[in-house]
Order: sequence, then C-alpha cells, then structure tokens
Amino acid sequence: MAIKSTSHSGNESRAEPRFRRPQFLTGSLLIYAALVFWAFISLFPIYWTITTSFKTAVNVTQGHLIPFVDFTPDWKGWRSLGLSPDTIFVASTVRDEFMRRFFNSIVASAGASFLAVVIGSLAAYGLSRFSYKFLWLRNKDISFFFLSQLILPPVVLAMPFLVLYKHLMLLDTLAGLILVYTLMVLPIVIWIMRDQFDTIPVELEQAALVDGCSIWGAFMRIVLPIALPGMVAAFILSVILCWNEYFFAALLTSSNAKTLPVMVASQTGSQGINWWSMAAIATAAIMPLVLVGIFLERYIVKGLTAGAVK
Repeated sequence: MAIKSTSHSGNESRAEPRFRRPQFLTGSLLIYAALVFWAFISLFPIYWTITTSFKTAVNVTQGHLIPFVDFTPDWKGWRSLGLSPDTIFVASTVRDEFMRRFFNSIVASAGASFLAVVIGSLAAYGLSRFSYKFLWLRNKDISFFFLSQLILPPVVLAMPFLVLYKHLMLLDTLAGLILVYTLMVLPIVIWIMRDQFDTIPVELEQAALVDGCSIWGAFMRIVLPIALPGMVAAFILSVILCWNEYFFAALLTSSNAKTLPVMVASQTGSQGINWWSMAAIATAAIMPLVLVGIFLERYIVKGLTAGAVK
C-alpha cells in the first residue's frame, strides 16, 4: 500500500505542471501585450513626427497616418529647410540657419556635459572617499542637497539668471549657455558617479599609495579607468538632457546662440503653425539622440548598473 501511495503522489506531482502551464502562458501573453502596448504609446509620437515631415497641409489637417495608403509622401517640410533632395546642393539661408542651430546644440550640450562630468566626478569622489561635517550636514545630507536642486522649478531662476548674465555680458553666448547647462545636469552626474566610486574597493587605492602613488595619481591611474563606464553613462545622459532643454535656451539667447529646440518652437507664420517644417526640424533634432541610444545603449546600461551588485 505504501508503494502505491508513493506512485500516486508522484503522478500528481508530474501532472501539476500541466495544470500550471496554461496559467503561465496566459501571464506571459498579458505581460508581452502590455509591453507591446507601452512600446506603441512611446514610439507613436516619433512616428507621427517623422511622417508629418513628409505631409502637405491637407494631409496634416485631415490626420492621415499611413504613408502610401492615406497620403503620398512629399518633401515639403524638408524643402522648407533646404534639406530635400532637390535643394540640398542649392544655396539656402534657411539651411545655413539650421546648421548654425545644430552646431550650437552640439557645442552647448557636449561642452556642458564634459564640464559637468569633470566637476561632478571630483565632487563625487570626495563624497565617496572622505567624511565631511558642516553643522548638522554629513555626506549623505550633502549628496541629497545636490540632488534636491532638481526639484527647483527653472522658472524660479529666470529673473536671477537674466540679471546676472546681463551684468556678466553672457546673454546670447554659448559660454553662458554651457554654464547654465552645467549647473542643470551637475546633480545627476554627482549622484551617478558617487555610486560608481562606492563600488570600487578602497584597498586598490591603498595599494597604489603603498607603491608610491599620490592621492591624485591613485585617482587618475586606478579609480578613473574603473569608473569609466559610469562616466560615459553620465556624459550621455547629460548630453540628452542638455540637447532637449528649451527654457534657458529661449530665455538667455536671442539670435547667435539659439539651439534647435528654440528653432522648433519658432516655426510659426502669418498663416499659423508650419507643422511640416516643425516636424522636419524635430526629426532632424531627434536623429542624433536615436543614434546615441542605438549604438551606445550598452555603455549606458553598463554604467548605470555597475553599482547594482557589490
């Protein structure tokens, strides 16, 4: 009897996964359906922007969606920028202006991100390796103070920055834009790099000091090469944030230092908004970020997850 009972319980244990398998498949299908739905919601604005750049006014107002089905693609939006196949080799003042704004965005974003990574890495290393005490503030309080600067609405700083930049003659300059962008992304860089330095064993630096390295030598030769993925991730995220910034670019610039987001918002005329031109500029503006996300995704993920496992 005991043998039969054991055999019966074994059959039940083998049959149990068969009953659970439909539930597992149902759960997996629901998860994938939710992910597909969320991907559609996230990517549809990009699809709408790209297709709008190939529409005429009639197609825009009627809300046609699918090229070659609802409407025939046209180069009107790109022609207005001098970037269509029939105008790309012809002199165009609009294309020259677009290239200037594109260059301004690159210089401001890359310059501010590089400066933020340099300053933020030094600040993060200090918070990770040394203990500070100022009144009731400790290292964790100082780190939270840096991060809390992101809570402050940018509009609160509008008047102080206008007055300060006017006296320093930094209005409508790339240098002024780089400085304000550096202040904007510096808290994020400090937060990311502090987590990176916390994962690096202190014993490596102590061994370098024993071998004759100075503190700066140990930092440059030992710590920075290990923390390089985090620095790359912080730099890429900073570039993305600076590239998309509109408020300070519109507030502190007028003609010389305007960036692409300001140019996108200025596509209005006496007849209303030129949606095709705005969509063409927006498409050209997001393409660099798309390429960064595609080709540098592994660096971003590696840098952001380096401190997840200790």
